[in-house]
Amino acid sequence: MKASLVLKMGQQLTMTPQLQQAIRLLQMSTLDLQDEIREALESNPMLERQDDADADGHASEADPLAEAADNPQNGDTTPAAHEPPAPEHNESSENTSDLEHIPDELAVDTSWEDIYQTSASNLPVADDEDWDFTATTASSMSLQDHLLWQLNLSSLNERAEYLATILIDSINSDGYLESPLDELLAGLDPALHVTLAELEDMLEHVQQFDPTGVGARDLRECLLLQLAQLDKNTPRLAEARQLCDRYLELLGSREYSRLMRQMRLGETELGEVVQLIQSLDPRPGSHIEESAAEYIVPDVIVRKDKQRWLVELNPEIAPRLRVNSLYASYVRRADSSDDNTFMRNQLQEARWFIRSLHSRNETLLRVSSEILRRQPGFFEHGPVAMKPMILADIAEALEMHESTISRATTQKYMHTPRGIFELKYFFSSHVSTDQGGECSSTAIRAMIEQLVAAENPKKPLSDSKITALLAEQGIQVARRTIAKYREALNIPSSTDRKQLF
Repeated sequence: MKASLVLKMGQQLTMTPQLQQAIRLLQMSTLDLQDEIREALESNPMLERQDDADADGHASEADPLAEAADNPQNGDTTPAAHEPPAPEHNESSENTSDLEHIPDELAVDTSWEDIYQTSASNLPVADDEDWDFTATTASSMSLQDHLLWQLNLSSLNERAEYLATILIDSINSDGYLESPLDELLAGLDPALHVTLAELEDMLEHVQQFDPTGVGARDLRECLLLQLAQLDKNTPRLAEARQLCDRYLELLGSREYSRLMRQMRLGETELGEVVQLIQSLDPRPGSHIEESAAEYIVPDVIVRKDKQRWLVELNPEIAPRLRVNSLYASYVRRADSSDDNTFMRNQLQEARWFIRSLHSRNETLLRVSSEILRRQPGFFEHGPVAMKPMILADIAEALEMHESTISRATTQKYMHTPRGIFELKYFFSSHVSTDQGGECSSTAIRAMIEQLVAAENPKKPLSDSKITALLAEQGIQVARRTIAKYREALNIPSSTDRKQLF
């Protein structure tokens, strides 16, 4: 082959920096968006909270773009996230005519970071009224920390405290001792001359700590430790100890007939014993969480007003922003100094950021409104009335790309009178019915839950029986599909759900 120069012409789609930013904000969760807004407020002097500016008596006037972002309307003229709105000028600024040379669009072969530098700090400011100091500084306590804290309150010598620490380090998150005592003994320094009996005594001491049952070597010992802490006058306490000590395997396999014969108890008496054992905790250490609780902040709110369902954006998910007109007036035309160039870039970045937020809010509102229009049965009657719906249905109705709908529904939550649901929850596949219609897979799951909740515990419904009951309602579903839905709902099999009492 011979090297040569060839000229080719072609077309390709390349995203502008504005579109990149709009897509990035759209796919962010609420918490990530709040961090992004906080970072923008810290790094860009042209951006300000509208509420803070009004409270401080600043002379800045509201930016029309910020007001539009505060009050989005669900109309056909609303641009999608992949179609940013046309740039507008801040009419409230005194030097609007001096800013006409600022470009409305950037080159398609650039990225946002190539033009504008943002702050790398995500730390909140201390005077932010939404900043929770305890949420950012509080540290959770693990089970080991909880046990060591109790150990420090004990009056033990240095040798005993060392052995107790070894045992505590071998306790897992459920509260069980993972390593046998002989293995722990083999790992100790022979010069200490620690005996197995000494280690047993120290384990008994640790087992007295809170939570009750911690330090057990198996389920049997865990239950017996908890029974030992109950009042001696507790009904059926002696029988419960006997069952846990000798017949725990029969209870696990639900062989109630053998249990009644072995323990010489009637059905009522055995029922009382089993009820007492079921009140115990088989995982005593799991209640001491090592990670902090996470909270869901809904993006949209659905409520009923005068027999009409309304959807609106949650006003608390993001502060209202606008351009500071006082700083914007400092930008001068035909001034190529470094300071003026920096302020001009910051002004354009602030405007595009507000437009991107506006676009995100508009897209969320339009998608949520279309979900509400297509799923009225869910809001009136619950999941059993859910209709089949896929992303392509919403994309076609709103004339958006399916990827935009996917970004707008991922990690976005809707607050309804029936609870908080991710927008993805309302999308499900369809199952054909005998009448030629379609039924949502979410509705089928809800029906399975209702049937299981209403079943006789002594004769639970099998997957085949649930299939037959749904067929009577005109819904033809295979038994393996019922089993798949049941497992997805964390519902045990009919054998495991069977109860004698």
